[in-house]
Amino acid sequence: MPPAPATNPRHDRRALALKAVLLAVLVLVSFGTCFFARELSFSVMGWPLHFWIASQGAVLVFIAILAVYTWAMNRLEARDGEGGGDGPDGDGGG
Repeated sequence: MPPAPATNPRHDRRALALKAVLLAVLVLVSFGTCFFARELSFSVMGWPLHFWIASQGAVLVFIAILAVYTWAMNRLEARDGEGGGDGPDGDGGG
């Protein structure tokens, strides 16, 4: 088993903060639409608007969260010098 890489505590705090913020956004979008979108009482193509927000908007926000997380973590790792390659060991190999 290879030795565990040295971790940067500053990197860990920033990564955890990023995860916490994105998780909070996901919770707000998932549960917020259930409670507050019911007030939007007009229809879109025969379905209530809150149905469209809950079924389509939450999925799109989830995909956006994944994209933001990937972009931010790549940037964070590159800044800290930990993203040396695209292989699992950071050596550029697969």
